[in-house]
Amino acid sequence: MKNAKHPATISRRDFIKAGASVALASAAGSRAAAAGTPTPANPSLLTRENARAGALDWQLTRVRLDKPGGPRASDIEGYCSKQSVLAGESIDIMVSTRAPAKFTIEVFRTGYYGGRGARLMTVLGPLAGKKQPDPQVGEKRLVECRWEPSATLKIPADWASGVYLGRLTTVPDSADKPYWQNYVVFIVRDTRRADVLLQCSDNTWQAYNKWPDTYSMYTDPRGAHARDVMGSFDRPYGKYAQIYENPQSIGSGEWLCFEFPLAYWLEQHGYDVTYCSNSDCLEASQITRGKAFLSAGHDEYWDLRQYQATKSAIESGVNVLWLSANSVFGVSTFSNSSDGRPNRQLNREGHFSGLTDAEVAEAQRVLTKEYKRIGPDESLIIGARTIIPFNGGGDWICTKPDHWIFAGTGMKKGDSVRGLVGWEHHGAPAKIPGNEVVAEGMVWAGGVKPAHWTATIFPGPKRNFVFNGATIYWAQGLASPPGHMLPWSHWSRPHGPDERVQRITANLLKRALA
Repeated sequence: MKNAKHPATISRRDFIKAGASVALASAAGSRAAAAGTPTPANPSLLTRENARAGALDWQLTRVRLDKPGGPRASDIEGYCSKQSVLAGESIDIMVSTRAPAKFTIEVFRTGYYGGRGARLMTVLGPLAGKKQPDPQVGEKRLVECRWEPSATLKIPADWASGVYLGRLTTVPDSADKPYWQNYVVFIVRDTRRADVLLQCSDNTWQAYNKWPDTYSMYTDPRGAHARDVMGSFDRPYGKYAQIYENPQSIGSGEWLCFEFPLAYWLEQHGYDVTYCSNSDCLEASQITRGKAFLSAGHDEYWDLRQYQATKSAIESGVNVLWLSANSVFGVSTFSNSSDGRPNRQLNREGHFSGLTDAEVAEAQRVLTKEYKRIGPDESLIIGARTIIPFNGGGDWICTKPDHWIFAGTGMKKGDSVRGLVGWEHHGAPAKIPGNEVVAEGMVWAGGVKPAHWTATIFPGPKRNFVFNGATIYWAQGLASPPGHMLPWSHWSRPHGPDERVQRITANLLKRALA
């Protein structure tokens, strides 16, 4: 496992050289992006980035929902014009305030930063805020805001790839009035070769987003998995709608809930990691620039092009770590926004074809009569798949302790990491040559209805491998950074960082990066 450098070990000369190399790489990346050509590696970039001082104050302090249990906090709220942006490009930030008010946007890059979790990059404002119009509900229950930009941010050449939070804060006009806060979230990507490519599961963030009230892709009157229902990225992220009450999720999607602990741990230990959105993985060339491709958290919604790109990347020798679950389940095709920006809308057209006929019948009975398989079998690129029951919680139990992934963990057959599996999972191992079940056990939906989950690993064609951790909660076992809280569902909960989960992940990455 690599160790991040202490700030005191970075000389002024090295710092200047690093800044110059980042600037050159970013400029080259912007030129190469259109052609899809990876640019040169810069393996020390994030080590140097994390040697910089982290922020003591970057979380949300004062938030107020419009109604108890609701998703919206309209005192101040906003969204960005793109899911991800290259250095040198610009991104618009749209903000609405309940009443006319000044506000600021503090932009933070999330990472390790000596345990602080984020670094302040810039401050925009004070800016003039106003109430922007609520959108009408369109065809296929599409809710798309068409707000005026409140600020335009050109991404500096030296901003490292990562997940960025813009903290929106109202500025009271007198000391006897309170301020209110919210987030916007965006990804800065690059085109460089890197050891690790971490794909954020932002399609799924948006699918579950209920903003402004009950307009997620799960609230269609026809049922939770109805076909031809749409979601738009042109709207704020409401408070995360499942599992627990996490106020830090307002405006930040599911990043702080299920994915940030993985990024925090990777950067803490000096891994060379770069970040992207689901929409950045429509071509294999964007995946093959990494030695290891990581899916994090809840990665349910994929365009068919993502499947084909990932399948091609595996065939090309990329190692894939599914540190996620319920992955590649809903076939969700991208389309343009009303003003022509690419990949800003999702349409759930059906589901990947992993479920058996009996499981489909159960899904049609429980979820919607319209449930239909239209894509390929997702387990062929994962090693296992979503099963029925969908939900549940359980322990992650070692069944093959002599496998190399368990080296140094001390785990014996039957040893478990309590509560690590949930609240959705993978099971039913794929019939792939060499596919091995390395851990398995039971989950209980509603705390009582059993289902059998399986963690798997299978060899790729070029000495690469594909690992499936079989749980949305994998990152909970790696770290518990600021801004994060543990989930709880189905009367089961993970316990937080666990040395065994950390060692397994380190073993996987050591093999993947060798």
